[in-house]
Amino acid sequence: MGTLFLGMGYWQMGQKGLHGASMAVDPESLVTPWLVAYWLVMVVRGLRRGHAVLRQLYTLDAIRTLETGSGWQEVSDYFVAFGLELKVDSHAQLMDVVGRYSRSTGQFLFGTPFQYRGSARS
Repeated sequence: MGTLFLGMGYWQMGQKGLHGASMAVDPESLVTPWLVAYWLVMVVRGLRRGHAVLRQLYTLDAIRTLETGSGWQEVSDYFVAFGLELKVDSHAQLMDVVGRYSRSTGQFLFGTPFQYRGSARS
């Protein structure tokens, strides 16, 4: 999540965010722009899937869903609605949001739950 906060910072400065975030982390982590994009997509999908429950916990009227675009704007809108400052050290605040969602639903906010994953066997 810290990498996504970094990417969002670069995006707010007018860059795409993917490359900047991948370059800002420890080089030994082997984070690539593709990996940052994948994480961004995973977070956007989780927020969209959890929108109905999150709406009960937060005011989400300003969320703009963009079918085309980078996803940074949509994630930024959610984070603002959650009252998060868009900084790398906002991790604890985000974990509070994730915890509230999980307590309300018994599910994870980000990622694909096991029961929804396709079988590896054909």
